[in-house]
Amino acid sequence: MTSPAPTAAELAAAQWFTSSYTNAGNECVEVARVKPAWTAIRDSKNPAGPTLTVTAGTFAHFVAYARAEDVQE
Repeated sequence: MTSPAPTAAELAAAQWFTSSYTNAGNECVEVARVKPAWTAIRDSKNPAGPTLTVTAGTFAHFVAYARAEDVQE
């Protein structure tokens, strides 16, 4: 069973990071591991804006898909 979704306070205290592929224009997303079972995603240009929160498993599937050879740029 997955733990409850992170609270606003937990999201505010999270350590956010960007991909090493981030360009100089900062057009990227930021990601934070909020709890062992949750990953949060936000727009790097609007860190105070909305946050998408998904389970760590869902995020792992997304990353695997994005890394797949058949994904086109």
